[in-house]
Amino acid sequence: MSFSLPPRSGNQYIIESGDYRAVVTQQGAALRSLTYKGRDVIIPFGANDTVTVSRGQLLIPFPNRIADGEYSFEGVAHSLPIDEHDRHNAIHGYGYRSLWTPVSASETQVELTWRAPNIPGYPFDVIVNATYTLDDEGLGLTVKAWNHGSANAPWAMAIHPWIANGLNGYGDRIESDNGRCALTIPADTHVTVDDRLLPTGTEPVDGTAYDLRESTIMEGRHFDDAWTDLLRDESGHATARLIRPDGMTVGIHGDSTVTSFQVCTGTGFPEKTRPAGIAVEPQTAYANAFNTGIDLTVIHPDETVSTTVGISASIDDAS
Repeated sequence: MSFSLPPRSGNQYIIESGDYRAVVTQQGAALRSLTYKGRDVIIPFGANDTVTVSRGQLLIPFPNRIADGEYSFEGVAHSLPIDEHDRHNAIHGYGYRSLWTPVSASETQVELTWRAPNIPGYPFDVIVNATYTLDDEGLGLTVKAWNHGSANAPWAMAIHPWIANGLNGYGDRIESDNGRCALTIPADTHVTVDDRLLPTGTEPVDGTAYDLRESTIMEGRHFDDAWTDLLRDESGHATARLIRPDGMTVGIHGDSTVTSFQVCTGTGFPEKTRPAGIAVEPQTAYANAFNTGIDLTVIHPDETVSTTVGISASIDDAS
């Protein structure tokens, strides 16, 4: 007997509009690929690949780290699995581990849904819908979380795109290639951390190496950091921008529920997992929010909360 196996990341949903093309996986509703005029906007991964460094993944019901996997919510203590063993943290939730259920798909849009399993550490009955849409402006992602349970639920989310540097660097070249990119993070405040990358406080970016409010060349700048107190346009959106040496400018924006951006340059990562680009992550709360309560969303029973983020690209053909 023979049969055809699906990819290990489940069904692959291809959406296209104008010069944009994206691939979303059933596993984790992850953004596997995004191209503009045939060029990689993010660093893609294969349908059967093990995803390293959270490329393209949705981070729910919390992004980043929770110290020791322990937190207390409304007087009840909870313990999450430790999956960043060297720093003894829980990290990035677990929505990325599951096969999501397709709701609808068209040429330009795909919607997937996931119900948080009843596991120790997060016993809250939250149902999540992720809708990816392509149009002439780029990629939009709306994540809605509905509390189907009878108790309040803690919640935070992010998406973890690694923006490609456009040079297809590898090994030791990646850091120098990333250094030729210029990054803008529209934020007045930098989040300070300890050696476990857990927040210890905040500081104004004025006069520091963390002031990225103007386009800043990344040479010699090594980050795994968050920025908050975001600067917004009239619509309430905050937009980070990466200008690549190949002439592409990538914008990553979030609506008013996005309170911070995390940036990771991958410095020090092993060569086999070091991506040829820079992660720029819009997030509704930064690390350890389940403990600190900073920017934590509390979803009341039968309440739905929503976050919209987006990625766009343009190319200066003169570069």
